[in-house]
Amino acid sequence: MATLYVVATPIGNMEDITHRAVRVLGEVTVLACEDSRMTRKLFARYEIPLPRTIIAYHEHNEVHAGKRLLGLLDDGVDVALCSDGGCPGISDPGYRILDACHEAGHSIGVLPGASAVHTALLASGLSTSSYLFKGFPPRKSGQRQRFLEPEKDLPHTLIFFESPYRVGAFLKDARVVLGNRIAAVCIELTKRFERVHRAPLDELIPIFAEGKVKGEVSIVIAGNHPKFYAPSDNDEE
Repeated sequence: MATLYVVATPIGNMEDITHRAVRVLGEVTVLACEDSRMTRKLFARYEIPLPRTIIAYHEHNEVHAGKRLLGLLDDGVDVALCSDGGCPGISDPGYRILDACHEAGHSIGVLPGASAVHTALLASGLSTSSYLFKGFPPRKSGQRQRFLEPEKDLPHTLIFFESPYRVGAFLKDARVVLGNRIAAVCIELTKRFERVHRAPLDELIPIFAEGKVKGEVSIVIAGNHPKFYAPSDNDEE
C-alpha cells in the first residue's frame, strides 16, 4: 500500500519547517494542497523541485479530490498533503481523506511541525496542563454563546481561531458566558508583526471593539479556576 504523508508547513515564518518535511516534499510525485500559489512559495524558498502532479484539495472539493487521491494511493503512488499553514486536518481540510485512508488500509505518515494551536497556547502564558481546541466559533452572537456554554464550568484552557473581523464580538460573547477571565489575543504568530495582548476580558474588549484586526488571530481563554478570573464591577457579588 502507498502512503499519504500529512505535512505540517509554517504558519508564518518560513524557517519553521522540518528537514524531514523538505525531504518528503521533494520525493513525492503527487502533492495535494489548498492553494498551489501559497505552496509554491515554500517550494521556491527551499528550492524543492515541484512534484509532477499538483492537486487542489480544499474545503469546497474534499469529496471529489479525495476520490482522486485515493485512486492514486490504490495505484501505489505516495501522496503528500499540506495546507496553507500548520497541519492539515486541524481546522483545515484533511480529516476526510485521512479517514478514507484508514478505511482503505493505506499507510498514513504524519510529519509534525508548526501549529498555531500550540504556539498560541504557549504565547498566552496560561495553563498548559489541560486544554481544549475549539476551532472557529459560529458567526452569530446567539450561536457563539451556545457554542461557549458547555465550557463555562470546565477547568481546561480554551483555544480558538477567529476571523479578524469578529474578534471584538467574540470577546464580548466570551465575557457574557465565561465571566471576566484572563485571555490572550494572539495576532500574526511567528510573523514579523506578531503581537500578543493578554489581559482580563473586560480590558481586551475595548481594545478590539472597533474595526478589523490586521492579520490572523488565535484566542486563548483561561479555564474555570479562581486564579484566572479578574474582579469586575459588573460581576455579581
